[in-house]
Amino acid sequence: MSARRIGVVGGGTMGAGIAAECLRAGLDVRVLGSGAASADRARGRVLGLLDRAHAKGRIDDAGRADAERRAVFGGDPDAFADREFVVEAVPEERETKLRLFALLAKTVEDSAAILASTTSSLSITDLGDASGRPGDVIGLHFFNPVPTMPLVEVIRSPYTTDRTAERAEALVTGVLGKQIVRAEDRSGFVVNALLIPYLMAAVRMYESGVATAEDIDRGMTLGCGHPMGPLTVLDLIGLDVIAAVARSMENGTGDPRHAVPPLLDRLIEEGRLGRKTGRGFHRYDRPRAA
Repeated sequence: MSARRIGVVGGGTMGAGIAAECLRAGLDVRVLGSGAASADRARGRVLGLLDRAHAKGRIDDAGRADAERRAVFGGDPDAFADREFVVEAVPEERETKLRLFALLAKTVEDSAAILASTTSSLSITDLGDASGRPGDVIGLHFFNPVPTMPLVEVIRSPYTTDRTAERAEALVTGVLGKQIVRAEDRSGFVVNALLIPYLMAAVRMYESGVATAEDIDRGMTLGCGHPMGPLTVLDLIGLDVIAAVARSMENGTGDPRHAVPPLLDRLIEEGRLGRKTGRGFHRYDRPRAA
């Protein structure tokens, strides 16, 4: 049977998206923030996503109200004691994630509970070792924005049990309605192993003055049929997010194609993180305050 009691650790963009999709699917969801203020921000993001789903007709009036009733937000890890399936969605920092998996293994009382990570580049084996229950640990790499992106990468370590993998895939496909690709536990898995070198090459091309940001993106959309160009992809995901993934992959592989170009670091230092700040490689209209 698929799990019904879900825990999501982290209420940022990815965590909120995962929580909202689980709520829309009728699950009991608890979201763990780093404290009261973080939990309040997570609540605002999740309810905002439910409102958006309601406006698009993906959930009706009764479903929207019921989803909010099934959502609990807080900062106490002990509230996860009864969870059957926990998804970690904190920033891509190795030591933070290792500490978190050690904590979850002690907090979640169900010995059959699954502990999943949304990591896009870190070792699932290492996270399993940190938990002390590696058979229950699996990678579920969702893509942003979670409500609209149909793909989830499923990553097993050598110790992930068949039961864990089957239950995780049942939740992702049967309950959340996503499609999956299965990947080995290697840096970048499938998608980022292809994507990150491509994005870093686009930044280097722009940095060297070969072409403008607009022409680089136009070349890949009109010349290769991509739905958006590489610099627009960077802006959409977030320059800081991509840089963190690239560094993790460079540390894991030693491959210079993953190295972060100086220009990318400079834009991040200037606060030009992409769409979320109104400017990255391109300019965007900032949403007006309510």
